[in-house]
Amino acid sequence: MFENLIEILKANPRKIVFTEGPDARILEAAARLKKGGFLTPILVGNVEEVKAAAAKGGFDIEGLEILNPLTYAGMDEMVAKMVELRKGKMTEEDCRKALSKGNYFGTMLVKMGVADALLGGATYSTADTVRPALQLVKTKKGANLVSSCFILVRGDEMICMGDCAINIDYQDKTDKEGNVTLTAAAQLAEVAVETAKTAKVFGIEPKVAMLSYSTKGSGKGANVDLVREATAIAKEKAPEFAIDGEMQFDAAVSPTVGQLKFPGSPVAGYANTFIFPEIQSGNIGYKIAQRLGGFAAYGPILQGLNAPINDLSRGCDAEEVYQMSIITAALA
Repeated sequence: MFENLIEILKANPRKIVFTEGPDARILEAAARLKKGGFLTPILVGNVEEVKAAAAKGGFDIEGLEILNPLTYAGMDEMVAKMVELRKGKMTEEDCRKALSKGNYFGTMLVKMGVADALLGGATYSTADTVRPALQLVKTKKGANLVSSCFILVRGDEMICMGDCAINIDYQDKTDKEGNVTLTAAAQLAEVAVETAKTAKVFGIEPKVAMLSYSTKGSGKGANVDLVREATAIAKEKAPEFAIDGEMQFDAAVSPTVGQLKFPGSPVAGYANTFIFPEIQSGNIGYKIAQRLGGFAAYGPILQGLNAPINDLSRGCDAEEVYQMSIITAALA
């Protein structure tokens, strides 16, 4: 997988900004990327502090761009742009204060075209990485929410799972008068379509299973109805993808069970892209695949934003930073 992504990046030069420049894990990954020559890192932080941390760890970052929010020459322009983007929700003083922090500063570097992608979260929480992205980069045209997926790899086998990290559950969205503006099913359907698109980027020809505790009406309940309705919407929204449901996991992966429970389905028994009905089952599911199934898990990969911005686990190591850098930049 990574060989293919590196070839994409060699043909399409990209810059990725790291919001936590002095972190040893970031520096080790940045040095490795510099040596590889297929992706250009930008490090956010105090220049002397970043260089000292690199020297201490023995990481060669010579020639890499290090940008300090407190001394950045384009800060006035950046503040003005952020005030415009926040549309009265933040004053100039509020914006300047926010931009002194690496997460907001890095996000604006992407917004203003200085960098193509961003990777953060080595020390920031997921919320502190996603919030600036939603406020500044915002969702892409046609997207109503941000979601996530994981790419799981075992040998030559690759599968995709979403959403396992962002959306707790799916509830109808309403306006001030109580009118439904976006149904829960439409949200889940959007996650399915976006996850299928991400899977395709990574070389997976998506066969999307909308997972449930029911297969084709075998079970009843509001959760089953949600998945069934979402399946119908997703099929209509993206007829180019093989999407089917609702189905149980065994029906999704076993050809024998799948065709017995869901005869004639192009997905049942052959699924490689799995959509969970809420975060609890999604998070449990991908971790079972990782810990008991022997899959390496890459993600969470954020979907629905105007630019590739991804979140690291605070427990990540340099190898994970390196891998997520390639994944994030390739999405640009």
